[in-house]
Amino acid sequence: MELAKVIELKESILENNDQDAQVLRDELKEKKICLINLMSSPGSGKTTTLLALNEYFKGKIRWGVMEADIDSSVDAQTMLDAGVPSVQLHTGGMCHLDADMTRQGIRAMESHIAEKSDSEKSGLDLLFLENIGNLVCPAEFDTGAALNMTILSVPEGDDKPAKYPLMYEVADLLVVNKIDALAVFDFDKERMERDVLTRNPDMKIFYISALTGEGVEELASYLIEKTKEWNA
Repeated sequence: MELAKVIELKESILENNDQDAQVLRDELKEKKICLINLMSSPGSGKTTTLLALNEYFKGKIRWGVMEADIDSSVDAQTMLDAGVPSVQLHTGGMCHLDADMTRQGIRAMESHIAEKSDSEKSGLDLLFLENIGNLVCPAEFDTGAALNMTILSVPEGDDKPAKYPLMYEVADLLVVNKIDALAVFDFDKERMERDVLTRNPDMKIFYISALTGEGVEELASYLIEKTKEWNA
């Protein structure tokens, strides 16, 4: 009796995406665009953090944001209102972006910038992909980014690295946001750092409050430095 052939789709999909992501990364390197994949759970403060960074990016770096959501254009409009080039990416119900979806977003952003700019220097040095608010799916898919950045907000709790380890294994940079609320919540910084660094000893960790601005200048300086390194 012939046995049914089993195809492991997830493994195949991830392998194909990894290959495409590396192609995209090489393309962006050639274009001198540093792509940062920003991931976190909903409500951690991704958009608020980007708005806070904008104050320190002005006049120093050309940057923009691709806002990914299942629906709505709220975040993209928020960034546009702040003067930051932005496009909204709708995923059609999918809980993540892969390399090809990211490439489509980059093309849309490049067209948007070209339409709005009269300058010969109409490109971007730094482009953020604000991924879907989710600690699981986005961590599984390589988007072709030069840097993976994740935000953990104090109200979420210090146990997230233990509960969602893959996110903290694939990220290069962890931003702990809402530190102005540390006195209110039972958040163990030492425990959190131990869980993170056990899984990813190379993780760079910043503590900020996007609301008050504490720590944001240091984060902005680091991101500008990494962008210049990538685009050198």
